[in-house]
Amino acid sequence: MIGRRRFLALSAAALAAPGHAATRHDWQGAALGAQARLILSGATDTQARHVFARVASELAQVEAQFSLYRDSALTRLNRDGRLSHPSPEMLDLFALATQVHQATGGVFDPTIQPLWKAMAMGGDLQTARAAIGWTRLRVSPDEIKLNPDMALTFNGIAQGHAADRIAALMRAEGFGNVLIDMGEVQALGSRPDGGPWRAQIAGPMGDALADLDLQDRALATSSSLGTRIGLGTAHILHPKGLPPSWQTVSISAPLAAVADALSTAACLMQRPAIDAALAAFPGARLEHLS
Repeated sequence: MIGRRRFLALSAAALAAPGHAATRHDWQGAALGAQARLILSGATDTQARHVFARVASELAQVEAQFSLYRDSALTRLNRDGRLSHPSPEMLDLFALATQVHQATGGVFDPTIQPLWKAMAMGGDLQTARAAIGWTRLRVSPDEIKLNPDMALTFNGIAQGHAADRIAALMRAEGFGNVLIDMGEVQALGSRPDGGPWRAQIAGPMGDALADLDLQDRALATSSSLGTRIGLGTAHILHPKGLPPSWQTVSISAPLAAVADALSTAACLMQRPAIDAALAAFPGARLEHLS
């Protein structure tokens, strides 16, 4: 699950005070190891500076919990095999990952990280496969504990979670019409002209597959061959070693984290199993399958 494209671009219509001219403000930074960008329209200079500072702070908090590219709660958990007093945010994402794991029959499994690493670096695949098993985790408000050789990646859900966090921030700041694109798209309200936001579903080579109207809805697209590891192996790995069933899957849902996780797992599932998984999450639906 490592190496998925992550790019953040927000285009917002602020609920600015009457009399303020609509202007465009740009912000660039980093999010989960990749370039991040925010485009804000309809805000005053003061509003934009305030929002940009809040967005940077919010993304830093997500990085501090789930990044695999810097010191974080997740990297410390993987290194030490245990994490004392995990944050409520960490526990919430573990709970959602458990729901998706159950709904997908175990296909969504963040403990796949040792196998990904072994395939990328020429490690022992048998030992790595033996370490996989989400149900073997011990999770409580006091401690998260891993078995020996176990490690986690949340790269199949954390990008969507970050988009949801930014969406909640924008709502709290009074931005009613926002498009958040972090690879996983979260669309709040409508465009400034009142129409729905438009999102494009792209294949692993960047080819346009479909256009979609979004309004108060998230969209996630996963491509099994979007990144390759080892000798051309698809980067989305099945816990049981089965090959991908689909090249590109797009799923929409009220929450970007749900759409993100389901689209990741769906690349490895047959259509009846995908439909069953979607049914476990109200409002989730399949938008593209190829």
